[in-house]
Amino acid sequence: MQTFFRYNWIVREDWYRWCEELSEEELLQNRTGGMGNILHTFFHIVDVEWSWIRLLQGKTDFQESFDKYKSLDKVRKLDGEFHLEVENFVNNWDASMENQLFYDTLPDGRIVTDTWGEVMRHIIAHEIHHIGQLSIWARELGRKPVSANFIGRGLSSHSKNNQIDI
Repeated sequence: MQTFFRYNWIVREDWYRWCEELSEEELLQNRTGGMGNILHTFFHIVDVEWSWIRLLQGKTDFQESFDKYKSLDKVRKLDGEFHLEVENFVNNWDASMENQLFYDTLPDGRIVTDTWGEVMRHIIAHEIHHIGQLSIWARELGRKPVSANFIGRGLSSHSKNNQIDI
């Protein structure tokens, strides 16, 4: 579990650096899919990750609007503020947490039950999904996207940090 969170964080940081080359106009330009633009999609990724982790811990959800975070620096700062709590939870994950139950009430009043392991995997898959959207947008801008390759990122204790692009 921890390895895939680390993967997402490394790729996210690579994308942030990629975004430094774009103008604010390009970051906020309306696009098809995702949250409608590059910056709002990053805000959404960060928000969803932190919100789910907080809900698993029985804490309040994040309820702020993207309107306060319409710059790359502001989104990165927010990510940094949230990251410590998320990383601490992820790094303290153990097998005993896998099947703990999480109950959620849907807007229509139905109650759904998921395991904590399902929620954690949802968080991982959610970011990977949106990173794919960013890759499409990068190509629409005529730019090479950040590699989504897991191999070569030094995530295994036996691997060397040699990035390869496929």
